[in-house]
Amino acid sequence: MSTATTDGTFTHPALFYRSEAEYTDRTVAFVREGLAADEPVAVAVPGPNLELVRAGLGTDARDVTFLDMTEAGRNPGRIIPGVLRAFADTHARTRVRIIGEPVWAGRSDAEYPACAQHEALINAAFAGRAATILCPYDKTRLAADVLADALVTHPTVITGGSERVSPEYDWRAVVSRYNEPLGRAPGADVLAFGSADLPEARRFAVDRAAALGLTGRRLQDAELAVSELTTNSVVHGGGDGTVAVWAEAGQVVCEVRDAGRITDPLAGRRPPEHGQIGGRGLLLVHYVADLVRVHTTDEGTAVRFYLGV
Repeated sequence: MSTATTDGTFTHPALFYRSEAEYTDRTVAFVREGLAADEPVAVAVPGPNLELVRAGLGTDARDVTFLDMTEAGRNPGRIIPGVLRAFADTHARTRVRIIGEPVWAGRSDAEYPACAQHEALINAAFAGRAATILCPYDKTRLAADVLADALVTHPTVITGGSERVSPEYDWRAVVSRYNEPLGRAPGADVLAFGSADLPEARRFAVDRAAALGLTGRRLQDAELAVSELTTNSVVHGGGDGTVAVWAEAGQVVCEVRDAGRITDPLAGRRPPEHGQIGGRGLLLVHYVADLVRVHTTDEGTAVRFYLGV
């Protein structure tokens, strides 16, 4: 297997694998190709797979950056700025090689749309960058629709040791398809707010989140995220909005809706530029939350974040 390139183009293949042995063989070969070309290499995959790669590399593992994706990429919206760009920007003067596995068996139904959008948006985030990002997919454990989406979000696919162009590739279609309406839970507590009500909106959300079990740092994260989103509503979303809070599957869910529209698909997924003032609100939400879902239309935007209790 070779996805090597020496120019400034971005390469983004999906790797379909069927066994631990195949996974190890393909990923280790990919890493060693990078090391042989003096490319900085990072491996960001779920813990058990991380150990397969580390063990397969032997002493070569000391030259590789390893990240457990179940932690670093718990929120798919954090992967581009916090994992991929964080590594690539550290080595901005040379081509980089990364294995990123954001989709694994066990991802929830709520998480998967954010995973699919993430995989699609990598293509926009790294357009023109000198980087290769390989994304493994387990053909034996992932659903057929997940594997089908991988063909749409990746320009090429590697299966059985051969790489081919994916005729289904159309990353914008996946971003659009998973821009899904987000229905609130029937028992959600909801508060309308305007420009004079930001402190009240923050207190409302924090009090409800605390009553649902959030404490300590998690409660502080909720306060920060709600503060950023409600401020965005006042400044960019028409001047007012609603905030809702409820419990769902062991998590506290907070959602802010307003009349604004997000037109930049990478909003909240770009690391801040040096000296940048403002424009970090949604990025901060991605960093503190376990999951962020966004639905935006001409009529308005809903931003929902999840925090584990």
